[in-house]
Amino acid sequence: MLNFDEERFVRIQSGAVALSEDIRGAVAESLEKGAKNLFFLGSGGAGILMLPAARLLQTRSTFPVYVEMPAELVVTGSAHLGPQSIVVIPSLSGTTKESVEALAYCKAKGAIVITLTGHADTALAEAADHNFTNFAEDDTSSESFYLQSLILALALMQERGEISDYADIVGEIELLPKLLLEVKRGFEERAEQFASQIQDEPYHIITGAGSTWPEAFYYGMCILEEMQWIRTRPVHASDFFHGTLELVEQGVSVILFKGEDETRALAERVESFAPTYTDKLSVFDTAELALPGVSAQVRALISPVLLATVFERVSAHLEVKRDHPLTTRRYYKRVSY
Repeated sequence: MLNFDEERFVRIQSGAVALSEDIRGAVAESLEKGAKNLFFLGSGGAGILMLPAARLLQTRSTFPVYVEMPAELVVTGSAHLGPQSIVVIPSLSGTTKESVEALAYCKAKGAIVITLTGHADTALAEAADHNFTNFAEDDTSSESFYLQSLILALALMQERGEISDYADIVGEIELLPKLLLEVKRGFEERAEQFASQIQDEPYHIITGAGSTWPEAFYYGMCILEEMQWIRTRPVHASDFFHGTLELVEQGVSVILFKGEDETRALAERVESFAPTYTDKLSVFDTAELALPGVSAQVRALISPVLLATVFERVSAHLEVKRDHPLTTRRYYKRVSY
């Protein structure tokens, strides 16, 4: 595979999965201390990667869950935040300014803070009540954060008696590091073809529903926009028909992510509509990716993980074909803002 370290990938994703019992322990301890709600606070891409786990809890658990922008929470506050809150803050660097400020704010309110970081000796890691560090870099962090947050959500439901098969699900998740590597291998040819197809496209509408929507949002904003300077319009498939459909015409690129949860029909609605009006619809369906030993239940939970892992391969080819390294920035951490 192009510019890819297979051993490093498996090591990092195995590290994420290996945190499962420690994460469950932190969740159990927090509940024992009287936690009554949970906040996901992540800046930028790291925050987006928490959304599938947050949505899982919002739809499958009665435990109150809030998703907030760290910078906005510090400014506005929340009547729900206090000593009975669990706060989850992800940051690959462990130094994200807005997240560091939010951690201090939440601690001052008496909340229990759990951080998910890529580096241990950092402000977010050292100030948290519970820190879980799994070294990762940009090309491996999406899967790592998706898996850690999913395990956290499942652990919360298990501890509250809302599911009884936590061990079985985690057992299947433990298969993923090596399975994802095989998924990448099998997708490599299509990744190169798709990168060639879109390398000169100036603009994309990118859409998905359910657990695939955050990955559509993430890939548009954090990869195509931030790392490739390509304009995108990420839109939830439910909202596609409330405005964005008017931008669809011949020559407009529409990228559709299809997952395997209950919201698949929402993606299929876009899939039925778009080809009538544009010749550039590209559909990526996780159901086409082989995962031996993984049940339909778990496949539905990990659709964003699968999309992240195959689109990393697209990104690897795209940066070469466009002669635009994924690390190149004009403004991000380069100028004052």
